[in-house]
This record gives sequence, C-alpha cells and structure tokens, in this order.
Amino acid sequence: MRVGILGGTFDPVHVGHLIIAEEALSRLALDQVLFIPAGQPWLKADKPVSPGEQRLEMVRLAISSNPFFRASSVELDRSGLTYSVDTLEALQQEWGPGAEIYFILGMDALLTLPQWKEPARLLELCTPVVFTRPDQPSSALDDLVNQLPGLKEKLQLVEGPQIGVSGTEIRRRVEARTSTRYLVPLAVEQFIAKHGLYTKDGSS
Repeated sequence: MRVGILGGTFDPVHVGHLIIAEEALSRLALDQVLFIPAGQPWLKADKPVSPGEQRLEMVRLAISSNPFFRASSVELDRSGLTYSVDTLEALQQEWGPGAEIYFILGMDALLTLPQWKEPARLLELCTPVVFTRPDQPSSALDDLVNQLPGLKEKLQLVEGPQIGVSGTEIRRRVEARTSTRYLVPLAVEQFIAKHGLYTKDGSS
C-alpha cells in the first residue's frame, strides 16, 4: 500500500491543497492520500486555530467527491502538541511494515525539518515529497541535506503546479467580506459562511 500523507492546519482547506494532493496521487502512483488536520501544531502553538472539528469537517466536505482522498482525525484525537513523527509512528503501527508512506510537504516546511522532533526517525518512517519551482535556489536544500544524513537518498522532489493560495489570504478575504469563490470548494465556502468563521463577530 502506497499512501500519501498531507498534513496541515487546513484553516481552511483550499484548492491548493487539493491540487497538490491530486498531483502526488498521480505522479507517485499512490493508492490514496490521507488529509490529517493538525491538533495543536507545535510550530503554531502561539497562534489561534479554528476548532479541530470544524477544520476536519471542511476537509471532509472538500474531498467528498474524490474516492482516493480520505480524512483522518488521528492528530485531533491526541492531546497535547502535535508532532509529525508521532503521527507517522501511529500510522505505521496501524498499517504494518508493508505500507509505504509518502509525506507531502512544502519547501518552507522541509527547510525547518532539523527543528522537528526526531527528524532522523521521521526519515526512517516515510519518504518526504516536496513540490518545487524551476526558479527555486538549491543552496538552502544543499545545506539541509548536509544537516540530515539520509535525506538526500529519500527525498523526492516533484516539479508541480504552483498555486498561490494560502489559508491566511482566505481568512483575510472572509474577514473583509471579499469573495473566496474558486479559492475553496463551494461546500467549504458555504460551511465558512454558515458558521461565521474568520469574521470578527462570528457572523456570516
């Protein structure tokens, strides 16, 4: 079984996430892609995040039409700060040694890998997959490879579509009551409006 893991706060999930997941599914011949909303991400411990149940429901709405996409509450069900290596350990135990895990992340996240909990163990548990741009400098990646033995052999760089959409921008647009059509799936847009997410007064 070849499984892609796409984690994040998904606050909210948007078309950039879906496009990257579909690209990974196709390029790497994956059996499925698992979307995992973060519980309490340690890198964002000082930043407010929408309730996990709402972020998970937005993911479920966004991926409902794709039979190869699944949502998981594995990190939301765990108390305390969220660490990727703990999630990968739990999934590997659940799926068994035959599972091949492909951990999809952005270049910015990859460059912080030395700061993560047990990065060497994380590399034992998965194959990191990073989408790159043709104009991306390689010097920072070279430094990272020198810091993390084994990364060069496992890392898969994929040149894929670059979608300039971010959760920060979507939240800003919702607060300013500017359209988010086509930036998030329609069902997610409706969920945000229904629950008054990202507005100062919590109203739609």
